[in-house]
Amino acid sequence: MSVFILPLDALRATDPGVVGPKAANLAALARAGLPTPGGFCLTADAYRRQIAQLGIGGMVEAFTDAPLNEQRKLSVEIRLKLYEEPIAPEILEPLMQAWREQRAASGQPGAIRSSALVEDRADSSFAGQFESFLGIADEGEFLIAVRACWAALWTSHARRYMDNHGLAPSETAMSVLIQPTVAARASGGGLSETAEGQMLLSATWGLGSAIAQGEVVPDRIVLSRQGFVRKIEAGRKDHRETCGHAGGTGPQAVPADLVREPCLNAGQAVTLGRLLRKAETLMDMPVEIEWALDDAGFKLLQARPLHVQEAHVPDEIWLRHPALSGHPAGIGWGSGRAVVVSCECELSRVAPGDVLVTKVAGPALSHILPRVAGVVAELGGSTSHLASLARERGIPMVLGVLDATQQIPDGAQVAVDGVVGTVRWLR
Repeated sequence: MSVFILPLDALRATDPGVVGPKAANLAALARAGLPTPGGFCLTADAYRRQIAQLGIGGMVEAFTDAPLNEQRKLSVEIRLKLYEEPIAPEILEPLMQAWREQRAASGQPGAIRSSALVEDRADSSFAGQFESFLGIADEGEFLIAVRACWAALWTSHARRYMDNHGLAPSETAMSVLIQPTVAARASGGGLSETAEGQMLLSATWGLGSAIAQGEVVPDRIVLSRQGFVRKIEAGRKDHRETCGHAGGTGPQAVPADLVREPCLNAGQAVTLGRLLRKAETLMDMPVEIEWALDDAGFKLLQARPLHVQEAHVPDEIWLRHPALSGHPAGIGWGSGRAVVVSCECELSRVAPGDVLVTKVAGPALSHILPRVAGVVAELGGSTSHLASLARERGIPMVLGVLDATQQIPDGAQVAVDGVVGTVRWLR
């Protein structure tokens, strides 16, 4: 096997400096006997070798100390080179061999995911900031996906996130995690600890991208820390992401009788809760996971550090005013002026200290988090990418709030409880 390719079950694949924390955490779970889809990694050294092959090492080195306008120009040029130029032969040959072997062994299309050396840390999760591709079957599309993962390190939103954390793309590298796509009946996320001392699972039909992107209201399952089911709240899951026969993924309408039907029964929730606690024990900290359920059982797709904050007791005056409930992001309490927006073009109305009220809370909104006092959205759940980013920054968020944009008056003073999952406004 090439120095650029590492099977996920190799001991060296548990080194975050080689494959990035995302892949390393998954490798550690697999070596501990927890179920994962398997797969292999294209190491960070492959990215560095590609940079050298393209002759753009000087541009990368110049980025850190360059003026802002020059940084923008350099990042575009570097990104285009990574997108468009052929992969170095010494990388390409073993990469294609490993890809073909995986396809033959699994019989499944591929999942190609970025695994940067700087992501999935306690202070910088980068949730939803890089690239993931599911259902890839064509070899040409596979190579495009790999190059896109490399180039994702240099996109404007990834650079903006890095700027907020004192990081730079020129000072890190990108590994790529390559696995079989799980033929998921249901998928979701999980938090091993909440501010209320419980565990939380979210679930939707099909692939988990609908939850990650905040496109549905997932089921919300609360378990005790001992693993007993306390509550199963059915979500509003009107569509699901599925793999197509020709490769790729696409949305599919969920039958009406399943829209509000829980994806997991109590026994399945208990089983998943045990896996969540095992992941927490292995990583020796509270964790957030992504999971999928196929005909063979549960698979863990990701595990990263989880921020947990104690619940805040709001001022009593707020308890006298109207309230809406939803899925808590699990951190913080804040108040401010409600700014109701229905389109990204309206985000310029949001001033520092405002509370954003919107329909969909996807990771594309991450750039607005540094200036808001809270976020309320009609779709999404506690384990979406934007919820992860909000927990990281200490921003209170309540998602899955039915008709929030119609019921909360624009300009009203509102309070967002990201632990309990309520939003209130002054009449």
